[in-house]
Amino acid sequence: MMGTFFVHPQLPTSAMMRRRSSISVLHLALVMVTVSGQFMGSPLDCLQTCVCASNIISCSRRNLTNVPTALPRYTAVLDLSFNSIQKLRAEWTPFSLSRMDSLLLSNNGLTFLSSEAFAYVKKLRYLDLSSNGLRLLDEFIFEPLEHLEVLLLYNNHISQIDRSAFAGLTCLQRLYMSQNQISRFPLELVKERSRLETLTLLDVSSNRIKTLPLQEMKDLPAWINNGLYFHNNSLTCSCDLYELLARWHLKELRSATDYKGSHTCVIPGQRKEKLSILDLDKVYLNCSEVKINQKEALLDQFLILDCDTRQKDMVKTWVLPGNLTLPFTKTAVTLEGGSLQIGPLSVEDSGVYTCFASSDSLNETIYVTVVVFNSTLIGGLQNLKTAYTTLIGCVISIVMVFIYLYLTPCNCPCCPGEDLEKQDPGDSLLSVSLPQAHEESGLEGVEGRGLLSRKAAFQKPRDLQEMNGRLNAIGEEEEDCDEEKKEEGRESDAQSVSSVCSDTPMML
Repeated sequence: MMGTFFVHPQLPTSAMMRRRSSISVLHLALVMVTVSGQFMGSPLDCLQTCVCASNIISCSRRNLTNVPTALPRYTAVLDLSFNSIQKLRAEWTPFSLSRMDSLLLSNNGLTFLSSEAFAYVKKLRYLDLSSNGLRLLDEFIFEPLEHLEVLLLYNNHISQIDRSAFAGLTCLQRLYMSQNQISRFPLELVKERSRLETLTLLDVSSNRIKTLPLQEMKDLPAWINNGLYFHNNSLTCSCDLYELLARWHLKELRSATDYKGSHTCVIPGQRKEKLSILDLDKVYLNCSEVKINQKEALLDQFLILDCDTRQKDMVKTWVLPGNLTLPFTKTAVTLEGGSLQIGPLSVEDSGVYTCFASSDSLNETIYVTVVVFNSTLIGGLQNLKTAYTTLIGCVISIVMVFIYLYLTPCNCPCCPGEDLEKQDPGDSLLSVSLPQAHEESGLEGVEGRGLLSRKAAFQKPRDLQEMNGRLNAIGEEEEDCDEEKKEEGRESDAQSVSSVCSDTPMML
């Protein structure tokens, strides 16, 4: 039995080329499917992978590396927490999900956010990006989310935040950024003209902030400071920091009372010791005691009293001292925002002013003590200050006179250390010699009184007038005196006390 062999005829060259081309296309398609699978998740599976309950889709703890595709357009809540989605790209959803209001992506190891990641979910109101690996927030990253109310960014590695990162979040109410590596307080989020008007809570606790814009924070209204959390930061201790927190504590703001023990600061120096900020008035800095809601003014001045409440847009009513209401007096006027203006002030305006504030969820009472000083009292204090200033001026003048008298150089021949016998008579302006007769008759009595010198020097007023503003040359007067001595001779004992060159007698 002989076998039968079937031999295929050789394919032509064109057929071989078409076969190779089809194989290449098939290979390329497989590669594209593989690559796209790395960036695009598998289709949504509500039976095995996720749990779908009405408009809520929960795919938590499913070890997903990408967001599932083919999400229903009616999805309102999408929970993708506790997975391994490290990058949120722009194409994670190819169409708009206009009904989605909550997106949860916490605990995913997320390190990258595309600038267009939220382009198709503009109606989000709740976004959870906490407990991931984010390091920076680029400019306008959240701009499409104009309806967002709550943004969770805590427990990441964020160290850089662009000043425009939160631009466009006109409805944002709560922003959580604790437990990051932030070193700058984002003042632009709360200060006037640039702040988010609806923001009532900003949490930057447990970061690396060392300084706070204290003066700007003092000027913020209480309804903002009530939700401003900055505890557990490496703040430098200062009395200004103590005053800020003490005022918040007296006003019973939640940010100060809820975390009283966690508000600490670092003492400057090598030890880097931490202290409670509210204890700075007792130890280390000995800061002054803080008292709030007390105003002082003078007569005829105008004063504005603030009703600084913990909540925004409350209904405010003022009651004046003596339980008087506003229509009863013409000196008090309610301003826009609930503040009270009183004036021109009189002594009778002193007392306690009470502001009653109310809303649907909170009632608050604020007391303001006003003290009006009598202008006479203030004038007396000013006169007392003037008297002290005059007394100090007199004391300084006396001290200067003594300095001039005792510390100026001495050119007199009687100065200590000078040789009196070798002094030239011309060294003095005018020399007077005691006659020898007087020396012989009364020397014993004079020596008993301690008279050691026989010369005295002084200047005649007449000579000062005749010099016409200049002093005579040294020795000129002595030469005139010597000539007069030769002509007049020795005087009698009764006239020995008189000056040889002067008509004015010298009393000894």
